[in-house]
Amino acid sequence: MFNFTFDHIALSVIDVNESMGFYQKVLKLKEIENTASNSKTRWLALGVDKQLHLIPRPNHEIKINKAVHFALSISNIQLFIAHLDTLHIEYSDWKDTPTKNYVRKDGINQVYFKDPNGYWIEVNNAV
Repeated sequence: MFNFTFDHIALSVIDVNESMGFYQKVLKLKEIENTASNSKTRWLALGVDKQLHLIPRPNHEIKINKAVHFALSISNIQLFIAHLDTLHIEYSDWKDTPTKNYVRKDGINQVYFKDPNGYWIEVNNAV
């Protein structure tokens, strides 16, 4: 059996600067150095030793649905939902009910919203 640890998420984006602004403003992620190349790909810290890589693909079609998402956990999800409201970021539950959070069978509370390229992000209180 292999013992993997999570390293990074890489997303293709149309406008890397717009995406950087979104992730820095909404999720408060800090930009870190792209140590892999001198490309225009930009990196953000996603927790300790984890990263989000934004890869510019301005001439490519990006196909996405809600099942393709990544999830982040936070202890106070109501505070984060208020933050989304303040920023006028539309969110929904899994069934696409606007401005509604969803409580899973196991009691975890979650919301979904999109980044500027249409990628779905889940924020939950599974911490």
